[in-house]
Amino acid sequence: MARAKKLIRALRKPLRYLLTALVAWYLLCCLALVAYRWVDPLATTVQMQRRMESWFSSESYTVKHRVVPLAQIPAHVQHAVIAAEDGAFYSHDGVDWEELGMVLDDVSEGGRLRGASTLSQQLVKNLFLTTHSSVWRKAPEYALTPVAEAVLSKERILELYLNNVEWGAGVWGIAAAAEHHYGRPVERLSRRQAARLAACLPAPRSRLPQRMDRYSAIILDRMKSRGW
Repeated sequence: MARAKKLIRALRKPLRYLLTALVAWYLLCCLALVAYRWVDPLATTVQMQRRMESWFSSESYTVKHRVVPLAQIPAHVQHAVIAAEDGAFYSHDGVDWEELGMVLDDVSEGGRLRGASTLSQQLVKNLFLTTHSSVWRKAPEYALTPVAEAVLSKERILELYLNNVEWGAGVWGIAAAAEHHYGRPVERLSRRQAARLAACLPAPRSRLPQRMDRYSAIILDRMKSRGW
Protein backbone atom coordinates (compact mmCIF):
# COMPACT_ATOMS: atom_id res chain seq x y z
CA MET A 1 0.00 0.00 0.00
CA ALA A 2 2.81 2.40 0.91
CA ARG A 3 4.57 1.58 -2.36
CA ALA A 4 1.37 2.30 -4.33
CA LYS A 5 0.92 5.66 -2.62
CA LYS A 6 4.53 6.54 -3.35
CA LEU A 7 4.03 5.65 -7.02
CA ILE A 8 0.89 7.78 -7.21
CA ARG A 9 2.73 10.76 -5.71
CA ALA A 10 5.58 10.25 -8.17
CA LEU A 11 3.20 10.19 -11.13
CA ARG A 12 1.05 13.11 -10.02
CA LYS A 13 3.40 15.81 -11.28
CA PRO A 14 4.11 14.26 -14.73
CA LEU A 15 0.39 13.64 -15.22
CA ARG A 16 -0.34 17.26 -14.30
CA TYR A 17 2.19 18.42 -16.88
CA LEU A 18 0.71 16.08 -19.49
CA LEU A 19 -2.83 17.31 -18.83
CA THR A 20 -1.68 20.93 -19.02
CA ALA A 21 0.07 20.24 -22.34
CA LEU A 22 -3.04 18.56 -23.77
CA VAL A 23 -5.28 21.44 -22.73
CA ALA A 24 -2.81 23.96 -24.18
CA TRP A 25 -2.66 22.01 -27.46
CA TYR A 26 -6.46 21.86 -27.65
CA LEU A 27 -6.81 25.59 -27.05
CA LEU A 28 -4.15 26.35 -29.69
CA CYS A 29 -6.04 24.18 -32.18
CA CYS A 30 -9.25 26.05 -31.37
CA LEU A 31 -7.52 29.39 -31.91
CA ALA A 32 -6.09 28.12 -35.19
CA LEU A 33 -9.58 27.12 -36.36
CA VAL A 34 -10.82 30.63 -35.63
CA ALA A 35 -7.91 32.06 -37.63
CA TYR A 36 -8.66 29.70 -40.51
CA ARG A 37 -11.94 31.52 -41.05
CA TRP A 38 -9.83 34.13 -42.87
CA VAL A 39 -6.35 32.69 -43.51
CA ASP A 40 -5.08 29.45 -44.98
CA PRO A 41 -2.78 27.13 -42.99
CA LEU A 42 0.90 27.37 -43.84
CA ALA A 43 1.10 23.59 -43.42
CA THR A 44 -0.95 20.78 -41.93
CA THR A 45 0.26 18.04 -39.62
CA VAL A 46 -0.41 15.40 -42.30
CA GLN A 47 1.71 17.39 -44.75
CA MET A 48 4.48 17.55 -42.14
CA GLN A 49 4.04 13.81 -41.47
CA ARG A 50 4.55 13.01 -45.15
CA ARG A 51 7.60 15.25 -45.31
CA MET A 52 9.19 13.46 -42.34
CA GLU A 53 8.33 10.06 -43.81
CA SER A 54 10.09 11.07 -47.03
CA TRP A 55 13.35 11.51 -45.09
CA PHE A 56 13.40 7.74 -44.54
CA SER A 57 12.33 6.83 -48.06
CA SER A 58 14.52 6.22 -51.09
CA GLU A 59 11.89 7.76 -53.39
CA SER A 60 12.10 11.44 -54.29
CA TYR A 61 9.47 13.70 -52.75
CA THR A 62 8.35 16.88 -54.47
CA VAL A 63 5.55 19.00 -53.08
CA LYS A 64 2.83 20.24 -55.42
CA HIS A 65 0.36 22.50 -53.67
CA ARG A 66 -1.69 25.45 -54.87
CA VAL A 67 -4.55 27.04 -52.95
CA VAL A 68 -7.58 28.26 -54.88
CA PRO A 69 -10.79 29.91 -53.61
CA LEU A 70 -13.91 27.77 -53.49
CA ALA A 71 -15.54 29.97 -56.13
CA GLN A 72 -12.84 28.86 -58.56
CA ILE A 73 -13.60 25.17 -58.02
CA PRO A 74 -16.47 24.01 -60.27
CA ALA A 75 -19.64 22.91 -58.48
CA HIS A 76 -19.46 19.43 -60.00
CA VAL A 77 -15.98 18.98 -58.51
CA GLN A 78 -17.26 19.96 -55.06
CA HIS A 79 -20.28 17.69 -55.47
CA ALA A 80 -18.15 14.73 -56.57
CA VAL A 81 -16.05 14.93 -53.40
CA ILE A 82 -19.12 15.30 -51.18
CA ALA A 83 -20.84 12.37 -52.91
CA ALA A 84 -17.74 10.23 -52.45
CA GLU A 85 -16.79 11.15 -48.90
CA ASP A 86 -19.75 12.61 -47.02
CA GLY A 87 -23.20 12.59 -48.60
CA ALA A 88 -24.78 14.15 -45.50
CA PHE A 89 -22.21 16.97 -45.34
CA TYR A 90 -24.74 19.81 -45.42
CA SER A 91 -27.15 18.21 -42.93
CA HIS A 92 -24.95 16.96 -40.07
CA ASP A 93 -23.26 18.99 -37.34
CA GLY A 94 -19.79 17.56 -37.91
CA VAL A 95 -20.41 13.93 -36.98
CA ASP A 96 -22.78 11.73 -38.98
CA TRP A 97 -24.25 9.82 -36.04
CA GLU A 98 -26.58 7.81 -38.26
CA GLU A 99 -23.71 6.55 -40.42
CA LEU A 100 -21.60 5.89 -37.33
CA GLY A 101 -24.42 3.85 -35.82
CA MET A 102 -24.68 1.76 -38.99
CA VAL A 103 -20.94 1.09 -38.91
CA LEU A 104 -21.08 -0.02 -35.27
CA ASP A 105 -24.05 -2.28 -36.05
CA ASP A 106 -22.12 -3.87 -38.91
CA VAL A 107 -19.11 -4.48 -36.67
CA SER A 108 -21.24 -5.98 -33.90
CA GLU A 109 -22.68 -8.42 -36.45
CA GLY A 110 -19.22 -9.49 -37.56
CA GLY A 111 -18.88 -7.14 -40.48
CA ARG A 112 -15.73 -5.31 -41.55
CA LEU A 113 -14.88 -2.03 -39.85
CA ARG A 114 -15.23 0.82 -42.34
CA GLY A 115 -14.71 4.52 -42.12
CA ALA A 116 -17.49 6.87 -41.03
CA SER A 117 -15.56 10.12 -40.83
CA THR A 118 -17.24 13.22 -42.21
CA LEU A 119 -15.46 15.89 -44.24
CA SER A 120 -15.32 18.01 -41.07
CA GLN A 121 -13.60 15.20 -39.17
CA GLN A 122 -11.21 14.57 -42.05
CA LEU A 123 -10.34 18.27 -42.16
CA VAL A 124 -9.53 18.24 -38.42
CA LYS A 125 -7.39 15.14 -38.93
CA ASN A 126 -5.49 16.76 -41.78
CA LEU A 127 -4.97 20.06 -39.98
CA PHE A 128 -3.95 18.86 -36.52
CA LEU A 129 -3.47 15.08 -36.38
CA THR A 130 -1.93 12.28 -38.48
CA THR A 131 -3.08 9.47 -40.72
CA HIS A 132 -2.28 6.84 -38.08
CA SER A 133 -5.59 5.35 -37.01
CA SER A 134 -6.10 4.78 -33.29
CA VAL A 135 -8.35 5.75 -30.42
CA TRP A 136 -5.71 8.32 -29.44
CA ARG A 137 -6.33 10.09 -32.75
CA LYS A 138 -10.09 9.68 -32.75
CA ALA A 139 -10.56 11.23 -29.30
CA PRO A 140 -9.11 14.67 -30.21
CA GLU A 141 -10.74 14.41 -33.65
CA TYR A 142 -14.18 14.12 -32.06
CA ALA A 143 -13.30 16.87 -29.57
CA LEU A 144 -12.19 19.37 -32.23
CA THR A 145 -14.81 18.67 -34.91
CA PRO A 146 -17.66 20.52 -33.09
CA VAL A 147 -15.35 23.53 -32.76
CA ALA A 148 -14.63 23.46 -36.49
CA GLU A 149 -18.34 23.31 -37.24
CA ALA A 150 -19.03 26.18 -34.81
CA VAL A 151 -16.43 28.64 -36.09
CA LEU A 152 -16.26 27.70 -39.79
CA SER A 153 -19.04 27.76 -42.37
CA LYS A 154 -19.73 24.62 -44.40
CA GLU A 155 -18.30 26.41 -47.43
CA ARG A 156 -15.07 27.25 -45.60
CA ILE A 157 -14.74 23.69 -44.29
CA LEU A 158 -15.11 22.38 -47.84
CA GLU A 159 -12.67 24.98 -49.18
CA LEU A 160 -10.01 24.12 -46.59
CA TYR A 161 -10.51 20.41 -47.17
CA LEU A 162 -10.28 20.60 -50.95
CA ASN A 163 -7.15 22.74 -50.78
CA ASN A 164 -5.26 20.58 -48.28
CA VAL A 165 -6.29 16.96 -48.77
CA GLU A 166 -3.75 14.52 -50.18
CA TRP A 167 -4.13 13.36 -53.81
CA GLY A 168 -0.93 11.41 -54.26
CA ALA A 169 2.66 11.52 -53.03
CA GLY A 170 3.42 15.22 -52.54
CA VAL A 171 0.20 16.29 -54.30
CA TRP A 172 -1.92 18.48 -52.03
CA GLY A 173 -5.24 20.03 -52.92
CA ILE A 174 -7.61 19.82 -55.85
CA ALA A 175 -5.76 22.40 -57.99
CA ALA A 176 -2.49 20.47 -57.78
CA ALA A 177 -4.37 17.18 -58.33
CA ALA A 178 -6.00 18.48 -61.53
CA GLU A 179 -2.65 19.62 -62.90
CA HIS A 180 -0.77 16.51 -61.76
CA HIS A 181 -3.25 13.87 -62.95
CA TYR A 182 -4.86 15.62 -65.93
CA GLY A 183 -2.51 18.43 -66.90
CA ARG A 184 -5.24 21.04 -66.71
CA PRO A 185 -6.46 23.72 -64.28
CA VAL A 186 -9.16 22.77 -61.82
CA GLU A 187 -11.67 25.01 -63.64
CA ARG A 188 -11.48 22.72 -66.69
CA LEU A 189 -12.08 19.39 -64.95
CA SER A 190 -14.99 17.46 -66.45
CA ARG A 191 -17.61 15.67 -64.34
CA ARG A 192 -16.03 12.31 -65.11
CA GLN A 193 -12.54 13.54 -64.18
CA ALA A 194 -13.90 15.05 -60.97
CA ALA A 195 -15.54 11.73 -60.05
CA ARG A 196 -12.32 9.82 -60.77
CA LEU A 197 -10.31 12.15 -58.55
CA ALA A 198 -12.91 11.89 -55.78
CA ALA A 199 -12.75 8.10 -56.05
CA CYS A 200 -9.07 8.23 -55.08
CA LEU A 201 -9.60 9.97 -51.73
CA PRO A 202 -10.00 6.93 -49.46
CA ALA A 203 -6.49 5.82 -50.50
CA PRO A 204 -4.86 8.69 -52.44
CA ARG A 205 -1.34 7.25 -52.31
CA SER A 206 -2.28 3.94 -53.92
CA ARG A 207 -5.20 4.80 -56.21
CA LEU A 208 -4.94 6.41 -59.65
CA PRO A 209 -7.88 8.21 -61.31
CA GLN A 210 -7.59 6.24 -64.55
CA ARG A 211 -8.19 3.00 -62.64
CA MET A 212 -11.31 4.20 -60.83
CA ASP A 213 -13.90 3.17 -63.44
CA ARG A 214 -16.26 1.32 -61.12
CA TYR A 215 -16.20 3.65 -58.11
CA SER A 216 -16.31 6.83 -60.22
CA ALA A 217 -19.47 5.49 -61.91
CA ILE A 218 -21.03 5.01 -58.46
CA ILE A 219 -20.09 8.58 -57.52
CA LEU A 220 -21.64 9.93 -60.74
CA ASP A 221 -24.84 8.02 -59.94
CA ARG A 222 -24.90 9.50 -56.44
CA MET A 223 -24.46 12.99 -57.89
CA LYS A 224 -27.30 12.41 -60.37
CA SER A 225 -29.62 11.12 -57.63
CA ARG A 226 -29.05 14.35 -55.69
CA GLY A 227 -29.79 16.53 -58.68
CA TRP A 228 -26.16 17.49 -59.17
